[in-house]
Amino acid sequence: MSRTYWIETLGCPKNQVDSEKLAGTLAADGLAPAQAPQDADLVVVNTCAFIGEARQESVDTILSLAEQRMDGAQLVVTGCLAERYGDELADAIPEANQVAGFGVPVSLGPTRNGQGPLPSMDLLELPRPKATAPWAYVKVAEGCDRNCGFCAIPSFRGKQRSRNIEAILAEVDQLEANEIVLVAQDLAAFGRDQGQGERQIVSLVQQVAQRVDRVRLLYLYPSDLTDSLIDAICATGVPYFDLSLQHVARPLVRRMRRWGSGEVFLDRISAIRRREPEAAFRSNFIVGYPGETEADHDELLRFVEEARVDWCGFFAFSPEEGTYAEGLDGKVPESLVFERLAELRELQDGITVELRDSLIGATIEVLVDQPGIGRSHREAPEIDGIVQLPGYLEVGTFHDVEVRSAIGPDLVGAPAR
Repeated sequence: MSRTYWIETLGCPKNQVDSEKLAGTLAADGLAPAQAPQDADLVVVNTCAFIGEARQESVDTILSLAEQRMDGAQLVVTGCLAERYGDELADAIPEANQVAGFGVPVSLGPTRNGQGPLPSMDLLELPRPKATAPWAYVKVAEGCDRNCGFCAIPSFRGKQRSRNIEAILAEVDQLEANEIVLVAQDLAAFGRDQGQGERQIVSLVQQVAQRVDRVRLLYLYPSDLTDSLIDAICATGVPYFDLSLQHVARPLVRRMRRWGSGEVFLDRISAIRRREPEAAFRSNFIVGYPGETEADHDELLRFVEEARVDWCGFFAFSPEEGTYAEGLDGKVPESLVFERLAELRELQDGITVELRDSLIGATIEVLVDQPGIGRSHREAPEIDGIVQLPGYLEVGTFHDVEVRSAIGPDLVGAPAR
């Protein structure tokens, strides 16, 4: 009987890609997926370490799965938490048989002595099995060359390392998905590190678009959103712009070691809307960064109200070890951070509901992700709202549907007559 594995994935879509590649490697080595973690011979936790809440969730998940696993099962901790804290994490959580950073062999032995390891691997280039859904994430680069004041990712993911376009296209073909979602820590900078002196993201988008029905891009740094990239995104038929803005008050943006301002961002969003009125936008902002004043907060509120993006996330500042922001003065009291978060989220929730309501009566094209659930170009998988559909529509097919109603962030549609 085959040995079995269970992979628990936490964090962002990039981690999900890593887990799928690890699953493909385990399957090639003769292991079969388990129905539940308590049924697996090998339990892998792919952790997140982006902010404090993510680290705590990772630790809680590791301890929970350690209790659930069956007698003799191996527990391996990998991902960002393992890479960032390594030996410290291994000492703190003796329940884990192995703490393995990126590219470290995963042990299948009974202890931490390294018996029966899988080969060391480059997760970026590992093969993946065919997609199990009509869409799939594809990670096109690892690491980041930026030095944002709040972010520790470059310290453990390293400098940006872009993949070869041919390897990416081969993975796209292998997945056989209707929609490909391109992801990276700094997606728009794809190819800048390959010695050709310029980014290759436009060429990549165009070539992927020739192979699949939909191409979607996540995590775009605003300064790299060039006219040629905007044109390439719009030409795919998925005018969805996920812009990593973080804040809009110019002095605070500079203190974050970031580029831009509210005025610059509004001009760019307006220009895209003039070019493509159906464009959808997502962004995210940090609240309570050291030195954030009431005036900065009010400026962000005004921006959110004026920009009217479709989707937006707001996150409390988390001081990260080794980052520039860790030693900054001007700490914002936790109670005030929560007040500001609540105010921003209430404002954005109202905007999202209004924008969804405005689609009632419109005809939109949806991809059926699973029975009764689909998405138009306005919704990225797993993070945005959905379109509720009749259950008889076949998974993996496209349909023109009329939006009959809206329930908060979700739409309800039926095939257009």
